[in-house]
Amino acid sequence: MRILLTLLLLSLGATALAQTTELQKVGEAHLKVLFWPIYDSRLFTADGSYQPGQSPLRLEIQYLRNIESKDLVERTAAEWQAQQLSHPKQQQWLDTLSQIWPDVAENDVITLELRENQHSHFYVNNTWVGSIEDPAFGQQFLDIWLSPQTTRPAIRQQLLGQS
Repeated sequence: MRILLTLLLLSLGATALAQTTELQKVGEAHLKVLFWPIYDSRLFTADGSYQPGQSPLRLEIQYLRNIESKDLVERTAAEWQAQQLSHPKQQQWLDTLSQIWPDVAENDVITLELRENQHSHFYVNNTWVGSIEDPAFGQQFLDIWLSPQTTRPAIRQQLLGQS
C-alpha cells in the first residue's frame, strides 16, 4: 500500500510539472566561475516576462558539474545573507531543502515551479522531490537570481531577457 501511494504521489508531481510546460521562456543564463562552468539556468512565465510576486513560473537550473546537496543549501543561505534577506522561517526552509535536494551530477536539472497559490515545488530531472508551501519562500528563493540586489547582476539580466 505504501509503495502504491508513493507511486501515485510521484506521478501526480510529474503530471503537475507537465501541466506548466506551456509557460514561455523569459531568458536564460550561464554561470561560470573563473574557468569552471557551474550551471545553465532558464526562467519561464505565463507571458514570457517577469514581475516580482508573479506566478505561475518555473526556474530550471541545469548543473554542469557534480555538486553535493549540502553545498547547494549552503550557497542558498550565503546568497540570502549577501542580499540581507531574512525571514523567521529561513532556517526551516534550509532544513527542508537539505532533505529534498539530492547531490547533483553533471547535467542534472533542479526545477522550481512556483504555482498560482505561491507554493513552491521542486523537481530533479522532471521527478517531484518535495515542496515548500510557505508563500513567502518562493519569492525569497527566486530573489537569489532575480532581485536587483543579486550578487550576480549579469545572470539576472540574462534571465530577465535584458541582454
